Amino acid sequence: MQRVKALVKGRYSIERIGFLPRPRYFSAQPNYAQNDDPQEQVLVEGRAKSRAAILNRPSALNALTTSMAARLKRLYESWEENPDIGFVLMKGGGGAFCAGSDVVALYQLIDEGKIEECKSFFETLYKFVYVQGTYIKPHVAILDGITMGCGAGISLPGMFRLVTDKTAFSHPEVHMGFHPDAGASFYLSRLPGYLGEYLALTGEKLDGAEMIACGLATHFCLNARLHMIEERLGKLVNDDPGVIDTSLAQYGDLVYPDRSSVLHKIDTIDKCFCHDTVEEIIYSLENEAAETLDEWCKKTLKKLKEASPLSLKVTLRSIREGRFQTLDQCLAREYRITLNGIFKQVSNDFSEGVRARLLDKDFAPKWDPPTLEHASEDMVESYFTPLKESGPELDLPISLREPYI
Repeated sequence: MQRVKALVKGRYSIERIGFLPRPRYFSAQPNYAQNDDPQEQVLVEGRAKSRAAILNRPSALNALTTSMAARLKRLYESWEENPDIGFVLMKGGGGAFCAGSDVVALYQLIDEGKIEECKSFFETLYKFVYVQGTYIKPHVAILDGITMGCGAGISLPGMFRLVTDKTAFSHPEVHMGFHPDAGASFYLSRLPGYLGEYLALTGEKLDGAEMIACGLATHFCLNARLHMIEERLGKLVNDDPGVIDTSLAQYGDLVYPDRSSVLHKIDTIDKCFCHDTVEEIIYSLENEAAETLDEWCKKTLKKLKEASPLSLKVTLRSIREGRFQTLDQCLAREYRITLNGIFKQVSNDFSEGVRARLLDKDFAPKWDPPTLEHASEDMVESYFTPLKESGPELDLPISLREPYI
């Protein structure tokens, strides 16, 4: 099990973390103003040997819509087939990378009974994540600014992930009655020890230095020097991942988590989050808080107790199953969880969480069920059962695009 001493002494290699493809050579509160033109929401930059996709909904922190996910998928597939394009880059415009899915739009669709449109969003999104996670050509994601929820899902499975001193990564889904999706159960479950469970169940943020230390990112650059790296990449006429790696490192910085970093709590995280149930995790944290009077334990308990009890249980099981599954298997399971959730067969927690955090902003959701005790195993199991009324399972082209283990 990895410990903090290993985490803070340097970044992990791609191979040691193990959730990335083997190289194959050939709570922010956004303003949800609408820009409905998909070509404007995802811009394209042509370069000598590469293409760049730029997420362009700055008023919504580049939150993803169905049309954006569909355009990204079309672009990536066409670029992969183009022999003149050596590698692909993705970044966000307007000071954020991507705040995740446009949950307010999804809430409105659910409220209007337009479930099929919700299904279309998640199906399109997950299919793009699979394309990106099995991409033949080198991929560079520049995670400058807010990177939340599925914003991480559309970037972290790629080969290179560049973070900056402005990067803020988190998975806050359990506080909106949802679950970390878009491949999150794949890459979070492969983090050192039980760090993935901690991040998924608390929604805690990581900065760029922390992402480097735990292996979520491969390179770090100060925001002020980011334009130098982009200029360097734009001039490359080589698709060799080694050359791209060197170019990313040329203006990079060697960074370590500061003393307040949660990574210095890795021993306590492993001790408390290794348990099989959410109840046992909370009990362990309560004992640790009583014995050590550690404010971090109290803060962590507060985050857990503010989240949807049912989402906590569903999320823990999803992360644990993800440890032993390929990317396509994780996406198929997450799709099942998502559809079973938005059909409100068991709970209305997603709509209630969005209402409380983003619409009414009273931050007082009425979770159903209200406590962990009332969130039964049958309820949790219902999220993982095969889809029936909600439609067919997620169909991914695994025969054409080999999933990584």
